[in-house]
Amino acid sequence: MLPPEIQRVVLLIGMAATAYLLILAWNDDMAAAKVPTVYSEAPLMAQEEPFTTPAVVKVDEFAPGDTDIPAPTEADTFVGSQPVDMSSRLVKVETPALLVWIDLKGGDIVRVQLPTYPVTLEEPDTPFLLMDQSATRTYIAQSALIGADGIDRSGERPLYSASSSNVRFNDGGEIALQTTADGAKVTKTFVFEADSHLIDVRYDVTNLDQQPKTMRMLSQIKRDRLPPSTDETVPLAPSPYLGGALTTEENNYEKIDFDDIDEGSFEATTTGGWVAFLQHYFLTAWVAPENQATSYHARKTSDGYYLFGFTGQNQTISSGEKGTWTARFYAGPKDQVVLEDISPHLNLTVDYGFLWWIAIPLFKALTFFHGIVGNWGVAIILLTFSVKALLAGFSAKGYRSMANMRRVAPAMKRLQERYSNDREKLSKEMMALYQKEGANPLGSCLPMLLPMPVFLALYWVLLESVELRQAPFIFWINDLAAMDPYFILPLLMGASTYLMQALNPQVGDPMQVRIMKLMPIMFTVLFLFFPAGLVLYWLVNNLLSLAQQTYVYRKVEREQAARTK
Repeated sequence: MLPPEIQRVVLLIGMAATAYLLILAWNDDMAAAKVPTVYSEAPLMAQEEPFTTPAVVKVDEFAPGDTDIPAPTEADTFVGSQPVDMSSRLVKVETPALLVWIDLKGGDIVRVQLPTYPVTLEEPDTPFLLMDQSATRTYIAQSALIGADGIDRSGERPLYSASSSNVRFNDGGEIALQTTADGAKVTKTFVFEADSHLIDVRYDVTNLDQQPKTMRMLSQIKRDRLPPSTDETVPLAPSPYLGGALTTEENNYEKIDFDDIDEGSFEATTTGGWVAFLQHYFLTAWVAPENQATSYHARKTSDGYYLFGFTGQNQTISSGEKGTWTARFYAGPKDQVVLEDISPHLNLTVDYGFLWWIAIPLFKALTFFHGIVGNWGVAIILLTFSVKALLAGFSAKGYRSMANMRRVAPAMKRLQERYSNDREKLSKEMMALYQKEGANPLGSCLPMLLPMPVFLALYWVLLESVELRQAPFIFWINDLAAMDPYFILPLLMGASTYLMQALNPQVGDPMQVRIMKLMPIMFTVLFLFFPAGLVLYWLVNNLLSLAQQTYVYRKVEREQAARTK
């Protein structure tokens, strides 16, 4: 018969192994239950209803308060119970970075897929679907010519023609849509680059009438309120921001979410700028010409859709003359370097929260290390070493306090036993002991508190940075932005936390001691569902702390032994 202590250990090991196997089985069942992602061959085109334009206040000049912002096509994707199939009026454009569908009615972008970003690791050949118009969702990019003589106005939108309905540009190129409407020859050109997610949209209008024509360009994103079609949120993590954003003269980065628009429309005027719609890892954005006075808007249509967009300046085209309007449209990942090059402050759409001032240097350091080693997991390890080195001096002071607390622990325990019924006397005696021995209980908390802001900032870096999406590390870790599929890193992290705790004296209130003993278990359960990259950082940080703590403890013990000789 085994001694009771050994029996308890064996029982605990058996329970832990059973719990681990149950979690693995649950994880496998969840993975098996995932349905493969299937998209339709092309977006559904909407059965059109009137394209309404409110009354025009001014038509001969740009007016910041002008309300002449037409609603987009108020669409219903069904007639009776049947979807409307208008695929013949679609133009599909394919580049190495983009799959784009353009509706010849109005020239709107009605679907965008990203070939270089698979929807999941298990489906590498299925491009991520960013924008779409279907029976269940609406998320499209619209551009139009509006105003006194605009060709997009109440009750109608122009029907363009194109030389081809299916185009592939391996090295970039442009596709021109053409129409003649209301005495004007209009060419709407979409310019693509090979490896870019940025599309230049240009209107060239030739006035064929005898009278001058005045119009301006509208660019906007139309979307329903549904969450993204692919859920990439991290369990137990805050939900990434889903909503609109823009830059103004007052705020470099201003959020406008659905609830804001439900309470009332938004208007602002600035020079240049951009308006975007954000989701986890990806965004779409219209970027205005740099020196153009631009009127921004965000509002809700009568049938529940949300519009985020801007209108540019009026241009008047004399008879026989030509006018040009331009804007740029981005549909792709939240790549900070790329976004910063496109327009000032667009990189702020990578939102790191209130610790952005720590997160941005962390991301730059992480990118630097990745440029050297080519592996994001190794870059996280090198970043952890760097952060630990920067905080080494502060941590050493804290570990020295811990060592002194550990040294006086037996005396503290005797005081607790002696004054167990007199808490006031116990407090006085303990303070006297701390002062005599140079121990500082608050100082011993420093090593635990110092890494926390870095940990939280890195948490947002891993949560927001698309560079780490589906980024592999080694062996079983094939996505640092997802949880460890076998929970090995969280278990190792929990074990390292237990070892660190075992080095420290367990003194104080008995209830607090019991709670502290549960901390490694609580941390382990919590970290089971955290991104593997974040757990990797905390595990390496624990191991480095354990090594530094052991070194400082032994150094303090040698110093104390030398003083007592």
